[in-house]
Amino acid sequence: MLAAALLLLLAAGPGPGRAGPGPGAGRDALREELLLSPLPAGDVAATFQFRTRWDADLQRGAVSHYRLFPKALGRLVAALGVRELHLALTQGFWRTRAWGQPPLQAPAGAELWVWFQPTVTDVDKAWKELSNILSGIFCASLNFIDSTNTVTPTASFKPLGLANGTDHHLLRYAVLPREVVCTENLTPWKKLLPCGSKAGLAVLLKAERLFHSSYHSQAVHIRPICRDASCLAVSWELRQTLTVVFDTFSSGQGKKDWSLFKMFSRTLTDACPLASQSKVYVDISPKNKEKELLEVTPPPASVHEAIVQGDKRTYAVYDLLSPSLFNTSRSLNVQLKWKRPQDSSELPTPVLHAQRYVSGYGLQTGEISTLIYNTHPYRAFPVILLETVPWYLRLYVHTLTIITKGKENKPSYIHYQPAQDRRRPHLLEMLIQLPANSVTKITIQFERALLKWTEYPPDPNHGFYVSSSVLSALVPSVIAMKDVDAEQSPLFTSLFPSSDGSSYFVRLYTEPLLVNLPTPDFSMPYNVICLTCTVVAVCYGSFYNLLTRTFHVEEPSRGGLAKRLANIIRKFRGVPPL
Repeated sequence: MLAAALLLLLAAGPGPGRAGPGPGAGRDALREELLLSPLPAGDVAATFQFRTRWDADLQRGAVSHYRLFPKALGRLVAALGVRELHLALTQGFWRTRAWGQPPLQAPAGAELWVWFQPTVTDVDKAWKELSNILSGIFCASLNFIDSTNTVTPTASFKPLGLANGTDHHLLRYAVLPREVVCTENLTPWKKLLPCGSKAGLAVLLKAERLFHSSYHSQAVHIRPICRDASCLAVSWELRQTLTVVFDTFSSGQGKKDWSLFKMFSRTLTDACPLASQSKVYVDISPKNKEKELLEVTPPPASVHEAIVQGDKRTYAVYDLLSPSLFNTSRSLNVQLKWKRPQDSSELPTPVLHAQRYVSGYGLQTGEISTLIYNTHPYRAFPVILLETVPWYLRLYVHTLTIITKGKENKPSYIHYQPAQDRRRPHLLEMLIQLPANSVTKITIQFERALLKWTEYPPDPNHGFYVSSSVLSALVPSVIAMKDVDAEQSPLFTSLFPSSDGSSYFVRLYTEPLLVNLPTPDFSMPYNVICLTCTVVAVCYGSFYNLLTRTFHVEEPSRGGLAKRLANIIRKFRGVPPL
């Protein structure tokens, strides 16, 4: 009750007798949304988005009062000259072919890419300082980002916000595929929310439920946007997103029926007092043309239809700020029930998806293969492929082959930056045309390097991770898309806006690779040390004993009283004397 009262006091704003905002502060607004999307085989994806928009100029450093925007991130953007910042921490892998296109996908591990302002003179120094500060804020191992895993893409990762130029020298991109995401990363992420985890949709963010799932991804996106249609002033936008996938096996339920309480062990009781919009969207789109499969209770107050990622979607909308929502009940527990079993053959295949694997035998050479699928029936489109390979896998660029429908597919654009041992990784970018209804196979051979014995991790036999490939494309839509109000559409329609009504932007990540390197027998030094110590101890002990021992010759004695008594007794018994 005390926390809720404090939040209401903050939401009331400055009044009589209270100090107003400091110099440089502007209007700010918070929107929170939750999207529940049923997936095949009874899985459910829950995507949270908390969007904070602030009408202030952070770059000039004139802001001294922070209300909704986190002060730690605001001062970081102002001090280091950050134009855009995108950080994602992910545990698991999004199975695109089975689950469809995600609202916003991220690779396994930790991903960080940043655009700096043109006023930054030393980008590498600012990049290193930024990764160290973010490591402390989010309790992650981002301090391990250095030149050996950082690249500067030339065609991928264009600015998502307002940009005056696209000088790729101001961009830095890095991935830590081995980063493990746990509760210590979620706690500081929740503390950045204006209401924390005390009110609104954030009350569902229970750590023991979120991490008991098959996929978990949390992200932070900071970018400048236009304040109005004329775009004469700049506002700053912070999006905190969290995506989690619950499945029937990890939950222990064994049923396809879901509810908020089954997923999060909690229900919604109110909206965040600081939020100007708080909604729950449930995807109730029919999977076939005959009959709807999903039933949602309680009945929604409104229904919203939109074209999202080339598919027509229907959403049941629950507005937490509506006074009539909590009139009949104190809490909101949305339930999803399947009317009849779902046929897996009815599931549509994504237009664009990919997979990646390592082939070969032995510990000297190998081959990396990437398969890119275009399932569109009649449209071809280009895709940008970004490959980042560690320096200890030495690529043979002359072995690069791109095969589509049995023929060679020459890329329209190719950029390759060779690696330097212990200094920077390989960077390969290509623009490839994907014909309609085709599979494109990209292969390149590599040679494994032998590391120094101090460069191996504590568990070298586990293998070394190679970060995911990144695919960026404007995918043509099968259904004609029309302009919709971005403020009314759920989630990421405004983060990746469509350039026209015939296509939509997609960024996909393949699986990370696990490669074995030639590994020495680290037990041999231990065996040598033990054997050497044993031999030295035995030899040294024997020689030392012989050299330092003193020998004394003792004269035989006749014995004492006890010996004479014993001989007398032995004589009577007929036994020889001692």
